[in-house]
Amino acid sequence: MGRSTWKYQVFFLFSLILHSQLPFPSSLSSSLSSMQPCSALLLFSKSFSLVQGISNSQTSYPKTASWREDKHCCTWDGVECDKNTSHVVGLDLSSSWLMGHIHSNSTLFFLPNLRRLNLADNWFNLSLIPSEFGNFKSLTHLNLSLSVFAGQIPFEISQLSSLVSLDLSENELLIEAPVWKRVIGNLTQLRELILDFTNMSSIRPNSLMNLSSSLTTLRKNANADWAKNAQSKRNLSLRYCDLRGKLENNILCLPSIQTFDLSHNSFSGLLPSSLFNLPNLSTLGLGNNQLVGPLPSHVSSLNLRVLFLSSNFLNGTLPTWLFSLPSLEVLYLGDNQFVGEIGEFKYNSLMYLNLGYNKLHGSILRSVSRLVNLTELYLSSNNLSIMLGSEMFSKLKNLETLDLSNNSVSINNNAAHALPNLQYLYLAYSNISEFPIFLRLTTNLQYLDLSNNQIYGRVPRWLGDVGNNSLFYVDLRNNLLQGPFPILNSSNLQLIFFSNNNLTGEIPSLICDAIYLQVLDLSHNNLSGMIPKCLVNSTTLSVLDLRMNSIHGNIPAIFAKGNNFRHINLNGNQLEGPLPQSLVNCIDLEVLDLGNNKINGAFPYWLGGLQKLQVLVIRSNRFQGRIGNPKTKFLFPNLQIIDISNNQFNGPLPVTYFEYLKAMMNVDESGVASKYMGENYYQDSLNIIVKGQYIAMERVLTILTSIDFSNNSFRGEMSKIIGRLKSLKGLNFSHNNLIGHIPPSIGNLTNLEWLDLSFNKLSGEIPSQLANLTSLEVLKLSHNQLTGHIPLGNQFNTFNNDSYTENLGLCGFPLSRTCDNHEAKQPPPPTLQQDENLGHENGFCWQAISIGYACGAIFGMFMGYLMFKIGKPKCLVRMVKLEKHIMPRRLKKNAHKRGGRR
Repeated sequence: MGRSTWKYQVFFLFSLILHSQLPFPSSLSSSLSSMQPCSALLLFSKSFSLVQGISNSQTSYPKTASWREDKHCCTWDGVECDKNTSHVVGLDLSSSWLMGHIHSNSTLFFLPNLRRLNLADNWFNLSLIPSEFGNFKSLTHLNLSLSVFAGQIPFEISQLSSLVSLDLSENELLIEAPVWKRVIGNLTQLRELILDFTNMSSIRPNSLMNLSSSLTTLRKNANADWAKNAQSKRNLSLRYCDLRGKLENNILCLPSIQTFDLSHNSFSGLLPSSLFNLPNLSTLGLGNNQLVGPLPSHVSSLNLRVLFLSSNFLNGTLPTWLFSLPSLEVLYLGDNQFVGEIGEFKYNSLMYLNLGYNKLHGSILRSVSRLVNLTELYLSSNNLSIMLGSEMFSKLKNLETLDLSNNSVSINNNAAHALPNLQYLYLAYSNISEFPIFLRLTTNLQYLDLSNNQIYGRVPRWLGDVGNNSLFYVDLRNNLLQGPFPILNSSNLQLIFFSNNNLTGEIPSLICDAIYLQVLDLSHNNLSGMIPKCLVNSTTLSVLDLRMNSIHGNIPAIFAKGNNFRHINLNGNQLEGPLPQSLVNCIDLEVLDLGNNKINGAFPYWLGGLQKLQVLVIRSNRFQGRIGNPKTKFLFPNLQIIDISNNQFNGPLPVTYFEYLKAMMNVDESGVASKYMGENYYQDSLNIIVKGQYIAMERVLTILTSIDFSNNSFRGEMSKIIGRLKSLKGLNFSHNNLIGHIPPSIGNLTNLEWLDLSFNKLSGEIPSQLANLTSLEVLKLSHNQLTGHIPLGNQFNTFNNDSYTENLGLCGFPLSRTCDNHEAKQPPPPTLQQDENLGHENGFCWQAISIGYACGAIFGMFMGYLMFKIGKPKCLVRMVKLEKHIMPRRLKKNAHKRGGRR
């Protein structure tokens, strides 16, 4: 048998075993492990697909694609062999596009002489780490990081007593306390242990003290060069490991440690002062925990290069030694509770400085003037006084990011010292009244935030050229800008926020030259003209917010297929004509608000096919006609807010639609944190009726669900189906022609906060089940024909007379009519003639007029007076009070935290 034929037979046999998941025959295992390492490698490579894009490295490529059988495996890319024995001793397939599973019978485990194995940055489909890795007795370096492994780390890993480097970071792994104990007890040769993002919630913090003194490196991101410099470093990093508890003052007994990083965990208690007495400590990271207390007032011989303590509850003043560290490059103390002034740095080594979100005050003139190497400066949300454009900033030639938001900033436009390398500028909530003229000289600006200030007048023309075509984000919302919309020349613009100003004129079609535009928010201005067709025909635009302007004409009917629209808000304009059916092409649409326009036509039932639609508002338009039964099933499955009020809909109440509103049914809110509709770059806001008042909601909770069908001409009875919508917060059927009883099933809506059924013709008693609605804050049942006792208990003890006026048959608290009084008797039902002819304000008028015509004016007035005193007819005693919908021109938003996280 030829050697080549034998090789193919072995390959065929192993393929069968791999697909059948059968264990390898022991005789074949022995043979292959000693004779055919190249065949084992080839079979291992064949068990994966090569998929581009699954690796994170920019230099990734499929190493195994170049492997050829006609060449010895010692020449293959990523394979290392011993020069004397030709045994395969190293395998580096990091960032090699591998996708698939690693099973326990993988031919990888037939390489008994492996010393170094790197499979980092691949995609192993949530595979368990096979226990067979423990058989590599000669292994000194093992890297399985960032490769989509999952489950528990096997205890067999602790049997690799020769390991110098072990990296299992950035997977979905769990290490239990017994395995951790064996790892730190058995792996005495370990120089590098990397477990970032590993679940270590069962590990006690004091077990860190048991780490062997031979341990020199526990760090992250060793993929690029996983063996180099391991001997010289002494670092400990267990970030994102779900560690919790208090850190004892003697937490670390390694005097030679260089890096100590336990950031992004849940440690609490005092900041251990002993950490500042480690003479070789270069990096100290305890950010994003829950530590309290001040920084130590005195330290000795500290050579810190990186100090990261952001996002804790640290307090006190900044000690003087902090400004005298000669090698300090990174200082992150943001998002704490420090007070006092910023001292003057004695050295210029700092490159990254973050003191934002504290309670610091005073001037920064001398504090940062010598920091010529500074590239990022975050001082937002303090009480600092800052002169922007002063000579101090002329020395910061390397500055790329500057965040002075939410301080007291003044602009010096006379000197206008440039920041030539500035890329990100945050000046929100800074009380400035003019544009910083030094922006004209910034050629690399990408991000500009001047929102929530007092900038007035026209936008200068030079702003359109800022950044030399690199600008992708511009935020000027909530200022006092006037004049036409500025021409922005950057074709790279992606997010534009100009809302809450006083811009006039038309939206220029040149805006569509920004071919990557994702968000356009021009709401709350005085813009006129028509919607540029190129906007609705965009395939990149995700958010189009033009509400509260004076835009007129039809909505362009050319929404492109494959578009990216998620939010469309055109509320409060003068749009007319029909709703374009090309909106069905917006398959990602979540919010559609077209309220307060002049749009006409039938109910757009065809929007029910938009599976992601959560908000549909078409209130106060000219829609008309019957809604009828849905033509297909499973419409609006994710709809949470629907408002079709103030239109001209008629016919029976379309209760059949309620059967398909799945997002309004059986929502469990327990333990749900406050989340808002939208995305990081744009949180959805709406103008809607909440608890009877028209408000502008700057952020909309994802748990908000409401139905508003008020001010139409719906008739018929309410259905018990409504009781299935258990997540409803608000229900408004007021000002219609509904009859019949209030369904007792409404008592199932235990999340209901407002219920408005006023101005209908509902009869019968108020169901006692409504007393179960303990979240109900607003109840309106007035102007109906309800009778009997008003329920008592819970929220019903808090409602006043206004909730029940003009229901002549109701009695009990809070009404003055007691239920044993003759006035509590049910009034006679109206005749068919009266029911058809009498409107909301008809009871007295037509009777008095007809009597007056028959018997003379005086007698008619006398009879009318008697009827008023006895029967209190509706025509005289009912007045419909129109609510004044007050909507603020601008609402100040909370400043977005920047730079406080690493």
